Amino acid sequence: MGSSKRKPVESPSEEFIRPQKQQRDNKSSNNVDESVTCIHDVSYPEGYVPRSDHSGRKDSKPAKEFPFSLDPFQSEAIKCLDNGESVMVSAHTSAGKTVVALYAIAMSLRDKQRVIYTSPIKALSNQKYREFKEKISDVGLMTGDVTIEPNASCLVMTTEIWRSMQYKGSEIMREVAWVIFDEVHYMRDRERGVVWEESIVMAPKNSRFVFLSATVPNAKEFADWVAKVHRQPCHIVYTDYRPTPLQHYVFPSGGQGLYLVVDEKGKFHEDSFQRALNALLPAGEGGKKKENGKQQKGLVAGRSGEESDIFKLVKMIINRQYDPVILFSFSKRECEHLAMMMAKMDLNNNVEKDTIEDVFWKAMTILSDDDKKLPQASHFLPLYLMRGIGVHHSGLLPILKEVIELLFQEGLIKCLFATETFSIGLNMPAKTVVFTNVRKFDGDKFRWISSGEYIQMSGRAGRRGIDERGICILMVDEKLEPSTAKPMLKGSADCLNSAFHLSYNMLLNQMRCEDGDPENLLRNSFYQFQSDRAIPDLERQAKVLEEERDSIVIEEEDSLKDYYNLLQQYKKLKKDIHDIVFCPRYCLQFLQPGRLVRIQCTRSDDKNPSFSTEGQVSWGVIINFERVKGLSEDDASRKPEDATYKVDVLTRCVVSMDGDSKRSIKIVPLKERGEPVVVSVPISQANLSSAIVIISKDLLPLEARENTLKRVSEVLSRFPKGIPLLDPEEDMKVQNKGYKKIVRRIEALESLFDKHEVAKSPLIEEKLKVLHLKKELKAKIKLIRKTMRSSTALAFKDELKARKRVLRRLGYVTSDDVVELKGKVACEITSADELTLTELMFNGVLKDVTVEEMISLLSCFVWQEKLQDAQKPREGLHLLFTQLQETARRVAKVQLESNVPIDVESFVNSFRSDIMEAVYAWAKGSKFYEIMEITQVFEGSLIRAIRRLEEVLQQLIEAAKSIGETELESKFQVAVTKIKRDIVFAASLYL
Repeated sequence: MGSSKRKPVESPSEEFIRPQKQQRDNKSSNNVDESVTCIHDVSYPEGYVPRSDHSGRKDSKPAKEFPFSLDPFQSEAIKCLDNGESVMVSAHTSAGKTVVALYAIAMSLRDKQRVIYTSPIKALSNQKYREFKEKISDVGLMTGDVTIEPNASCLVMTTEIWRSMQYKGSEIMREVAWVIFDEVHYMRDRERGVVWEESIVMAPKNSRFVFLSATVPNAKEFADWVAKVHRQPCHIVYTDYRPTPLQHYVFPSGGQGLYLVVDEKGKFHEDSFQRALNALLPAGEGGKKKENGKQQKGLVAGRSGEESDIFKLVKMIINRQYDPVILFSFSKRECEHLAMMMAKMDLNNNVEKDTIEDVFWKAMTILSDDDKKLPQASHFLPLYLMRGIGVHHSGLLPILKEVIELLFQEGLIKCLFATETFSIGLNMPAKTVVFTNVRKFDGDKFRWISSGEYIQMSGRAGRRGIDERGICILMVDEKLEPSTAKPMLKGSADCLNSAFHLSYNMLLNQMRCEDGDPENLLRNSFYQFQSDRAIPDLERQAKVLEEERDSIVIEEEDSLKDYYNLLQQYKKLKKDIHDIVFCPRYCLQFLQPGRLVRIQCTRSDDKNPSFSTEGQVSWGVIINFERVKGLSEDDASRKPEDATYKVDVLTRCVVSMDGDSKRSIKIVPLKERGEPVVVSVPISQANLSSAIVIISKDLLPLEARENTLKRVSEVLSRFPKGIPLLDPEEDMKVQNKGYKKIVRRIEALESLFDKHEVAKSPLIEEKLKVLHLKKELKAKIKLIRKTMRSSTALAFKDELKARKRVLRRLGYVTSDDVVELKGKVACEITSADELTLTELMFNGVLKDVTVEEMISLLSCFVWQEKLQDAQKPREGLHLLFTQLQETARRVAKVQLESNVPIDVESFVNSFRSDIMEAVYAWAKGSKFYEIMEITQVFEGSLIRAIRRLEEVLQQLIEAAKSIGETELESKFQVAVTKIKRDIVFAASLYL
C-alpha cells in the first residue's frame, strides 16, 4: 500500500488482514519448537512403585504406523499405551487426538482384546463408526437407536450405553482391555456429566483408559483421581500447541474493515482494538434495536440483504479466498435468518451444483414421496445448498443435517451458518470462523461468551496441512472493553469440575448390583475427590484469618462487646420501625409530586439499582411513584427489598459509563458537582419530609431541573438543623401494635446507652469499627471450618439418606435396601423421570388408555423446549396430562417431606404437553408433513423427541419383562411399531 496511515476502507484490505498462502504439507509455518509444547506428567496411586523398565514390548513392531510424522504429544501418548498404562490426552480441537485412540484400538486388535470407544452423543458415535469402519473391519456400533455387530472387537457406543452395560454386568465387560472416553470434558455437563463419573468409577479393574479431552487446566487433578480410584498410573499428555495458528480480528458493526486484535503469537493489540471500537456505528444508525423485550443486534437487525454487515463480511471472505467459513450464531432461527440474507450470493459453479444435486437426491432416496414434500427437504436445495450455503442446527431434519456435514467436508458448502453444537465432535474445520455475536442468552440473561466457549468454537478455524493460519472474526456491535475482550480471546479453557449428582436410577442400580454400594460410588466420585483436595487450601485460609483475628487487641473488649450488641439490636429495631412506617398503607398518600425526601448517596446502574443504608445523605424531590412487582399493600411486615412501590426522585448525580458499558449513576450531596437526574428508589429508602415545593410540569429541559433543585436548596437553608421528617404517629397516623411495642424497646435501649460504662470512652467510634472487623473475621473463619467439616464428610451423605427414604416410602426398596418390583422397573428407566413414570405404570394409567394415548402421554417426559403459545391438547389427552401432573406432584411432595431439596411446582411444570397432539397424530399414522402443519416445532426437534420417546418405550419393554408384565410388554412393543417409521427413523447416512 502506498500510505502508511491506517484508515477505514470499503472492504477489509491487507492493511488489516495479512495475505496468506495455502499450505499443503504438515509443517507449521511459525517455526514453533514443538518439543517444548508438550507437557508429560504422570499420576501414581498412593504406595505404588513405578516399574523401572518402561520400554514397552520389545518383541514386536508398533501396533500401527501412520503415513505422517507424529506430533510430540501423539508420540508421548503412544509410548504410554505401549507400556500398558492409561493416559489422558488434553489438546486443542483439530490437534489430532484421534491418532492416539486409533493406536489403542490397533493394540487391542493385535493382542486379540476388546476395546470400547465411548462418545457423548449418538451422532458423533455414528460418525466415528463410519470413520473407523474405513480403517478397521472388526468394528461394531451400539447407540440405543442402532446396534451393528455387537460382538465386534472394537465397539463404538454412547457413554450411557457403556454405563448401562456395566450395571447389567454384561459379559463384554470381562473382555475389555482398553476403554476410550472421547470428549471426556463433557464430565462437567450439568445434566449428563454424572454418567462419565459413574462409568469411570465402575469400569473393570483390569482395564486401561484413554481419555481424550479439549484443553483443561486441571488435567493433572483428573489423572490423580483416576490413579486413586483404579490403583494404576495415569499419564497426562497436555499441549497448547495449535498445528495451525490463529489470528483474531474484530469487525465493528457499520464499520468498513477488519482489525487484527490478537496475532498468531498470542499478542493482544490494544491500539488496533480501540480503533475497532471507535469505528462502531452509533446505536441510532443501525446498531441495537429492541424487539419483544430482548436485545436484537445491529449485525442482524436494521439492515437486510446486501446492505447488512453479514453480507459484506461473507463477500469479503469469499473475495479474499478465506473460505470455507463457519459463522456461529446462538439461535436456530437466527442461523436461518442470516442465511436468508445471502439470497443474492452464489458461491458454486455448475459442476459443483450438479454434484450437490446428485448427493442430495441420492441421500433423499430413503425418504417417501410424502416426506420429500417437507419444506426443509424441498426448499433447502435451491434456497441454500446449490449456492454453496449451509445451515446446521438441532432443528434440522437429521438426514438433512448429515447431508450438509458431508457437503461441507467435501468443500461443496463454502459458507455454513451453525449453532455452537457444530463445534463439538467430528473434526470439520474451516479456514475462517466468524462469531456473529459475542453475547449469548443462557436461559437466564445475556452474557459475554466465556473463554472456554470461545476456545471450543474458534478451534474450528484453520485446516491442518492446508491453511498457513486460521482466521477468527468477532462481529461486535456494542462497546466491548479490553478488560472483557482479553480474557475471552486469550483466556484459559474452562476447568474440568465435577457435575456429580444423585439420581434414583443410580441408587436403585447400585442396590441391585451384587457388589453395588451407593456410598462407595460417592466416596470414589470426582466430586468427593475435588472436595477433599480443597481442604488444605481452606486450612491455610483459616489460619491466615485466625492470625489476623488474634493480632487485633482491643481495650475493654468485653464491655465494648456488650455495647456493640446493644447497638446491633438498636439498628435492627430502627429498621423494623422503618419497614412498618413505609408500608404502602401508610406512606402512599404522602408521595405527592414536590415532597422533599432524604436519600442515601449511592451508586447504581440502569438495570441494577443498589441503594445502601449507610453513608452520606442527599436531598431530592418526588416527581412520581409507581407500583412494582412485590407483596400486597397490606403487608406491613415485608422486607424493604420487597417494596411494592418505587419513587422517582429528582436529585444531584454524577453519571458515567462503567466497564460493562452500562450507565452508572452516583447520587451526591446537592452542593457537589453533578447534574440533575431523576432516579428511581424504593420507597423504603426515601425518608419523607414535611416540606413540599412547587415543581415544573415539564422537567425535560435541563434548566427546569436545575431551577427545581435550587428551590430544594433554598428550603434546606431555612432549616439549619435539617428539614423535619414526617412523624409516624402524628403526621402519618401509623396505628400498629407492633410499632408501639418497638418504640418502647427503642426508648429502653436509648436509656441504656446513656448509662453504659463505655459510652463516653475516648475513640469509641474507632474501637467499634475494629470490633466489627474482628467479628467479621470470626464469621469468615466459622464458615470456612463448616465447609471443611462438610468436605471431610461423605459428599451427598444427607441427600443419600433422604433419597433412600423416598424409595422406601414409595415402595421401591425394603427397609433392608432390597429392591422391590417398583424398583426393578425404575432401574430400567434412564431416559425419563423414573419415579413418575413408574408410578403411572403401577397406577394402571398406562394400561387403561389406548396405545396412541399412551404414546402421546409419554411425550410429556421427553419434550423440554419451551414453546410460546403452544397448542393445548384435546380434552381426553388433557385429562391424561392432568393425571400425570397429579402423579408428579405426589412424587415431589414425598421427596419434599423426606428432606430431598425440590421445588414442587417447578418439578410438575417440567412435564410439558406442547407436542401431545403432534405425537398423537403421528401414532395414529399421519404423515410427517401433515403434522408439521399443526405445530410450530422445528422438524429436527420433533424427530429428536420421538426418537427419545422410542428409547423410553424400549426401556419400558425391558421393565415390563423384568417383572413379568407380558400384557404391558406387548402394548409397549405395539407402541414402538406405531412410531418407528418413515423420516423420523430414517437411517443415518454415516451407517
